[in-house]
Amino acid sequence: MKVLKVLLALVLLAAAFVGGFGYGRWYGPREAKGLHQAEKPHGYHCPMHPNFRSDKPGECGICGMRLVPDEADSAGTKAAGGDLASMPAGTIHVSAEKQQLIGVRYGVAEEAAGSHSFRAVGKVAIDETRQARVQSKTEGWIDQVFVNFTGKLVEKGQPLLTLYSPELLASQHEYLLALKSREILRNSTLAGTGAQGESLINAARKRLELWDLTAEQIAGIEKSRLPVTNITLHAPISGYVMTRNAFPKQRVMPETELYSIVDLSRVWVMADVFENEMSMIREGMGATLTLSYAGGRKIAARVNYIQPQVDPMTRTLKVRLEAENPGLLLKPDMFVDVDFTVSSPRRVSVPADAVLDAGLRKTVFVDRGDGYLEPRAVETGDRIGNRIEILKGLAAGEKVVTSGNFLIDSESQMRSPGTGAATHDHGQAAKQ
Repeated sequence: MKVLKVLLALVLLAAAFVGGFGYGRWYGPREAKGLHQAEKPHGYHCPMHPNFRSDKPGECGICGMRLVPDEADSAGTKAAGGDLASMPAGTIHVSAEKQQLIGVRYGVAEEAAGSHSFRAVGKVAIDETRQARVQSKTEGWIDQVFVNFTGKLVEKGQPLLTLYSPELLASQHEYLLALKSREILRNSTLAGTGAQGESLINAARKRLELWDLTAEQIAGIEKSRLPVTNITLHAPISGYVMTRNAFPKQRVMPETELYSIVDLSRVWVMADVFENEMSMIREGMGATLTLSYAGGRKIAARVNYIQPQVDPMTRTLKVRLEAENPGLLLKPDMFVDVDFTVSSPRRVSVPADAVLDAGLRKTVFVDRGDGYLEPRAVETGDRIGNRIEILKGLAAGEKVVTSGNFLIDSESQMRSPGTGAATHDHGQAAKQ
């Protein structure tokens, strides 16, 4: 009886062992296998280029970033899915680790008044309103030349040359005859003869004045009662002789330009302003000329004329400035730097790197907090140094991406087609 009980216990123990082994065989390995499969990634992809995939860990062949498991990325997307659903289309979630990897940096949309400075290249030119040309109104021959080289500084009224002209000599004789006839007719008893004598004198004097004889020269002829064989031509203004075509014994005609004299105490500067800055230029605005060849000396200037046409070759606008020329520092055909400073009203602006310009569409990525980045279309205005004015789409104080935004835009397009910065242009091209 005792043996029977022992055998029965052994049978029951064996049956329990077999049942437990079978249960573990049937259920245990299958669950472990399932868990193992859930933990093992199916593949890897680049977080910035989802189309680049690999079946093993490594680096992206496009940007060099470390590949991430598909499950890890999808888990992060699911975790953020609830918040993304309530945000504008195209908003993506980029973890702090990814932002650090791709070098994301931020800037702030600021509203402030200030000034914008820009530089143009200028070329010194002659002030055409301070230039005079010396010509003779009659045909003749040069006798003496007093100013005999180009570049000489002359004063107003300084003798330049003497000229013999038969026409001038004849006009002087006519004037002397008119003076003599007035004396003869002064004692005449005929009525009106005195007035006729004065009329003849006035006509002869006027002719000499039209030949550019000065009042002193005419008074000398009247006093000496002798004609002057050679008439002296004087400098009409003070300045430098730029051209000289006067030589002794030379025959001259009325169209012959004997001298060209320029007053360089005040000069023009022709500045080349680019198209994107021409809207800031106004007549009367001030500017500063910087002379790199004179130790960086600065001279004040003022805009006095804006040319109406853009140069088709350089795509620049000619802006004319006038400036004093102390010590003759500014010489014609010299190059100078022209610095303009324009005051601007209060306006919202962002760093220039924050704006993705795709032609017809301009986009910035706005930080929504907790790694959420929203692509937002904006309208831009003037460029102010290293910042761009925002006319519409952003408010002061909003935080925007300034570095790494190209990769973020690529991610936004991949995850949410139709919302990237370049999508609008691509769609228009497809329609065409």
